[in-house]
Amino acid sequence: MDDRQRALNYLGLARRAGRIALGEEPCGAVCRSGHARLLLVAADAGDHTFRRARSFARSGKPPVLPVSFTKEELGGAVGQRACALAALTDAPLALAFVQCLPEAERPAELLETLRTQTARIEKRRKEEKAHQANIRHGGKKPGPAGK
Repeated sequence: MDDRQRALNYLGLARRAGRIALGEEPCGAVCRSGHARLLLVAADAGDHTFRRARSFARSGKPPVLPVSFTKEELGGAVGQRACALAALTDAPLALAFVQCLPEAERPAELLETLRTQTARIEKRRKEEKAHQANIRHGGKKPGPAGK
């Protein structure tokens, strides 16, 4: 399986997990609420769609990534006929998607941002898991190292 198909498979996985918003209105809502981690724009999307994507990115701060996939390819990956705009709401899924793209299509600063977000999320999940274990066993929540 080539990298392009793997990237599209991640979009399908995000759809099944409920971690993607599809279309202009859902993407706008997700961006304004601050939950969007990556905003994808199809290669053959219209100028108005690109302007709307930039506007959404200013309101919610997600990075905008124009991808080389057509609207039909993006739509096919998520079970629709066509999709010009998609917003991933899960940082680890967004990172996996970007890592599958060809080298020329993945900006280094975007990769670094997604890696940082993913590391923070994993750290919070680990702390929450330890906290839940401590609640069950009567321990304390772990504090900063060295105390």
